[in-house]
Amino acid sequence: MFHPMTSKKSPFTRYRSLLLTLVIAVATTAYGQDSPAAYNFLNLPSSTLAYGLGGINITAIEDDLNSIDQNPGLLGPEVEMQLGFNYMRYVGDSNFAGVKFGRRAGEHGAWAAGVQYFGYGTIKGADINGVLTGEFSPKDMVFNAMYAHDINDRWRGGANIKFIYSSYDAYSAMALATDLGVNYYDPESNLSFSAVVANLGGQVKRFNERYDRLPVDIRLGLSKSFGSLPITWSVTAWNLTKWHLPFYDNGDGAEDAKPEIKDSFGSNLMRHLIFAADFIPNEKFHVGIGYNYKTRTDMSTYKRNFLSGFSACAGINVRNFGIGVAFSQPHSGATTIMLNISTKLYEF
Repeated sequence: MFHPMTSKKSPFTRYRSLLLTLVIAVATTAYGQDSPAAYNFLNLPSSTLAYGLGGINITAIEDDLNSIDQNPGLLGPEVEMQLGFNYMRYVGDSNFAGVKFGRRAGEHGAWAAGVQYFGYGTIKGADINGVLTGEFSPKDMVFNAMYAHDINDRWRGGANIKFIYSSYDAYSAMALATDLGVNYYDPESNLSFSAVVANLGGQVKRFNERYDRLPVDIRLGLSKSFGSLPITWSVTAWNLTKWHLPFYDNGDGAEDAKPEIKDSFGSNLMRHLIFAADFIPNEKFHVGIGYNYKTRTDMSTYKRNFLSGFSACAGINVRNFGIGVAFSQPHSGATTIMLNISTKLYEF
């Protein structure tokens, strides 16, 4: 598990400067949100913990390098010489995989680097007249470098720089993005609070004349356990750059049912929130479950089932290795499974 920082408090100006950076980033992302965003694969986690806790979780405190992918503010010296692998069997023939490595930087800092691959299987190509031109394999790749530092004995902040490369048949594009995050952790009460501005940046090479916007997002998260029960409860707010998130509801699913648009205060609020619980009886094992209302309602116009919106994960530490697995089934035709493996090289 994560060990609390024991360093002396750094000057308040460092803490204030990092928060000021986040405030400016939050303010600037409030503009230019009308056009639809591309690069939505950036919202897919590589962590079984995050995936099992609803798809997005920025407050889970673990010493597993894989668990920091959505918040650089969770990176710390406890990941010294860690190597992490991830693999995900996604919808259809899509397969995602990645690797990352982390090291401490002094007593109060750490850095990590990695690469993530998103492959979407083989697709038949055709020209504007419908004549088949062969097959191609579209893919996206993300190369990232991350650094974090202890602000004081409770606060930690970090940044993640991402270079994004996309190749779809004869077309390619490149983009640069950054994630900024802070985390507050009180080990005595097991309280964790985080704020993240994700995917700030833009394209540096376009597919064609059209500019594709990155899915810039603002996220807040809170995790807390109560009493002696070894369960950490989490709530994560995301998509905070816009309030209205309407969706179409097919009602009872009958053939003659007409889709009805839902845009009430309650539905908008719920579509911004992800709820999760992680049962951690000891440092060797955990099992978690998450509920993402937006995922469930997004599937309301498709053939969803009872499991839509729910996800689950489990993890175990065996000798020098940490192994995690996560499961989700957004609708009856899509079963997704993710696997994580991590190891501490200095223990060999």
